[in-house]
Amino acid sequence: MTIKHVFAVLLAASAAPLLADSPPAISVQPQSADFAALDADFAKWMAEAHVPGLVWGVVKNGELVHVKAMGVQDLDSRTPATPDTAFRIASMTKAFTGYSILKLRDEGRLRLDDPVSKYVPETKGWAKGISVGDLLHHTAGFVTDDPWGDRQQPLPEAEFTKMLKAGVPFSTAPGTRYEYSNFGFALLGRVITNVSGQDYASRVGATVLQPLGMASSRYEVRDVPPGKLALGYRWENDAWSPEPVMPHGAFGAMGGLVTTGNDYAKWIAFLLSAWPAQDEEAASRSTIRAMQYGGGMLHARRRPGKEGDSCRLSAIYGAGLVAANDCVLGNVLFHGGGFPGYGSHMLLVPEAGLGVFALTNRTYAGPTAPVWDAATALFKSGYAAPRAIAPTPALETGYAAARRIWAAGGVEGERKYLAMNVAMDRSDASWRTYLADLSVSLGECDDSPPVIATGNLSGRFSWACAKGRLEGTLLLAPVASPQIQSLTLQAIPNP
Repeated sequence: MTIKHVFAVLLAASAAPLLADSPPAISVQPQSADFAALDADFAKWMAEAHVPGLVWGVVKNGELVHVKAMGVQDLDSRTPATPDTAFRIASMTKAFTGYSILKLRDEGRLRLDDPVSKYVPETKGWAKGISVGDLLHHTAGFVTDDPWGDRQQPLPEAEFTKMLKAGVPFSTAPGTRYEYSNFGFALLGRVITNVSGQDYASRVGATVLQPLGMASSRYEVRDVPPGKLALGYRWENDAWSPEPVMPHGAFGAMGGLVTTGNDYAKWIAFLLSAWPAQDEEAASRSTIRAMQYGGGMLHARRRPGKEGDSCRLSAIYGAGLVAANDCVLGNVLFHGGGFPGYGSHMLLVPEAGLGVFALTNRTYAGPTAPVWDAATALFKSGYAAPRAIAPTPALETGYAAARRIWAAGGVEGERKYLAMNVAMDRSDASWRTYLADLSVSLGECDDSPPVIATGNLSGRFSWACAKGRLEGTLLLAPVASPQIQSLTLQAIPNP
């Protein structure tokens, strides 16, 4: 079943269709990419990182457009890895947990600012000041616990209950600092169980995995069909050693999901389906977009990949996804996963409809750099570019008025299409002088290119002129009839 077929099933089953309304976007992307070169980059990284097996893929505009498996899933049998090989994705599981919490919020069954003790009574004695949102955004005051937390994966629920009653020490005061906590997400798993009335894994299965057709994804690693699991290894003393297979337990909400490249691509496509936003859309889309909103602290990160030295990320942790603005890709969402025997990474460029992911079977072998380098290469080549927004009738009307203002050399004839602030901000005489100076410096200009929308009420344009180029921006006022509140024009002379 293709990803589009999966969404067709979702549409048929939902009263509020997920993808029934066509996004107001125009694709201007070419339809080819040098995937062979990117495969080679992943193969090189895999050899240098001593990774036995790897699967990586690219999702674009809802389709898995490329998937490549390399190496082996089992060093003893030398069984080749395939897109249907099951890997543990470690902390990339947190996005499934975050989405599940937000769905319960949107259903009115919990609030993010509620104390966690409201939903997990065992924490009443020690978790004062900790909200559900603090757990979601890693601001609960717990210590970073990757090595310890990973080994808690198979902890029985009864033992977790004892841990919750006893409490844990704090690293910082709740709500004062971002500090990544696996324990906090395990606690979110208990919140999901108590609020939904289903155990955590069953709830995610019923609300995410089954509707998306992710039939090869599960939390209990021991239920993976024979011959389908990528066994986990660590690289130590110049040799691979097998890691123990840890069954599903109370910490599954922080890193326990097992999935395949083909299955995980469906989740990536589902996340990307939330962009661009629309006036009328399924509730799932707004829930997905809420996964990028952090309630905690901004923190700096080095940009992964080859361009890391030239760019720093200012990031915030949302609901199982890290949101940042990148100097190359623009707005991005990403998350890695490290686990005994496994390493993974995913990166979304929502405005381009692009997702890149990679799964491996070596302890903490995070394929972060090749994932970011692949996305960067696809973006720079033009294969994946920000979707163009279709201009609204209001913007077209405003742009037509801007063209007439340029042709007339003044604003006097366009009063109907000018907001009240325009006359107050610049006199008619000043406009005439301004436009005349631009005309002299540029000569005759071709005003036929369309406006490039940057929003429903804003746009930019570029005209070729005899002596250079005219760059302009257009901003409409928030009133019922189209009215220009700001028109800026800049002359770019020929060299």
